[in-house]
Amino acid sequence: MKRMVLLAAMFVVLFYISTASAAVKLGGEAAIRLRGEFKDTKSYAGVKDNEDDLKFQYRVRLKPSADLGSGYYFKGLIQREDSAGGVAFAGGWAEVGKNNAGAYNLEVSNFYFGRNLENSRYAFGRLPLGSFNNPIFDLLLYPTRPVDTPVTLRNFDRLFGFQYGAKLGDGELTALLGILDNTISDNKVKASGDGLFNDGYGLYVDYKFNASDVILEPQAFVTLTNFASAWGRVTPNTFGATASIPAGKSKISLSGFYTFADDTLPNTTTKVDYSGYLLRVKGESGPLKAWVDYNQTKDKSAATRIDYDNLFVWASYNVKLHESATGTFSLAPTLRYRASGTKTGAGTKDDNQLRTELYATVTF
Repeated sequence: MKRMVLLAAMFVVLFYISTASAAVKLGGEAAIRLRGEFKDTKSYAGVKDNEDDLKFQYRVRLKPSADLGSGYYFKGLIQREDSAGGVAFAGGWAEVGKNNAGAYNLEVSNFYFGRNLENSRYAFGRLPLGSFNNPIFDLLLYPTRPVDTPVTLRNFDRLFGFQYGAKLGDGELTALLGILDNTISDNKVKASGDGLFNDGYGLYVDYKFNASDVILEPQAFVTLTNFASAWGRVTPNTFGATASIPAGKSKISLSGFYTFADDTLPNTTTKVDYSGYLLRVKGESGPLKAWVDYNQTKDKSAATRIDYDNLFVWASYNVKLHESATGTFSLAPTLRYRASGTKTGAGTKDDNQLRTELYATVTF
């Protein structure tokens, strides 16, 4: 209750300031999503199961921003980040439950401030990654199933750190030094990985430039210290590139990324050895957007190798029913299909999912 009162007070202050100065703004979006979900699974033993569900979901996002003059600015995102059983609700979406019970709580999801200069820029804070359109982060953090935008949904598309960008040659360089996790170590028994810099640090770099009509964007994410993963504390590295090709009023993008880890877990003799790749073909034409992802990852950490295969398809069509200087109202029918397989010495396990969705979104 106290949190909601404080949040309401903050909105009142923001509204008052926004009426007094055009430099402060409060925008956002409200959305309703109708989802049909159809799951088919098969266990290693060959036991099949299926599950169908119709879900009614909703989401509210508030986006405060401020222009401080001389290129200085502030931006933020306020949305729901409640969790159940330690698992965050994907992407801030809430679902209509029994008797419509449960409050819709809002929290500060990300915030950052910085400065834009003529040939450079920088920012600090909880920075948005843009992972919905860039799968390098998905492959780094979720190498066994990097499809269906897991960083956007589970990590809320953000990373705390410092970002710097500058014009370099014929292109633009962007670098992000981020903190992947914060670990406290007991220094009573000295061992590898202890100390102040036992936290997980990573460096992301990309360089975007034009080669004739094609936009090329080589990228790399290097982990500088161990960070927590499904295997334990490891230092994987991921690199690749995206090529965007114009085709009249349409655009085709081709992406390829590769990740690998070859580590010994700190203070143990346990080996971690995996590698994988992700390929994406994406097309955009007016209101239509579609892409196909294919991923294969091999985990050779244990005596028996595990192979992961994932295929994912996303297709959406955005229809703007109203558009003005103050906001929009749109509908977006969307199709999402994922086919995942896991192969071990015990056999093959399948996990397939089809989602049909209809989004109704108001931006303001």
